[in-house]
Amino acid sequence: MKIAFAGDHAGYLLAEPVRKLLENRGIEFENLGTFGPESVDYPDFAHALAARVESGQADLGIAACGTGNGMAITLNKHRGIRAGLAWNREIAGLVKAHNNANVLVLSQRFTTEEENLACVQTWLDTEFEGGRHQRRIDKISL
Repeated sequence: MKIAFAGDHAGYLLAEPVRKLLENRGIEFENLGTFGPESVDYPDFAHALAARVESGQADLGIAACGTGNGMAITLNKHRGIRAGLAWNREIAGLVKAHNNANVLVLSQRFTTEEENLACVQTWLDTEFEGGRHQRRIDKISL
């Protein structure tokens, strides 16, 4: 499995802890940047991440910015992306179980590193429930 990561000038701080967690689980990690605190435009990184997941170059994606909202809004403009913003483990599990999110979005400024990593683990460990949830997902794309 390969997971691509994208973060803006706030979210890039999560890249290294996420990389370590994934590699400890035997998951390949690709960092699409950014790589420092200089101000950047999060849509540039969100679009690059979406392209990787949509094309199959990455199986899943993880994105991070200050609140997570900018990344989530941009990612969800892509037809093949279901990005779920999670600020705690319960939400991380639900975005996979109910929404089959193929991108997890994290908040660097409002969620601790420990909680963000717990969100990643929960999201990875949760199975999509299908059933009525699949019917709803089928209605998302116009």
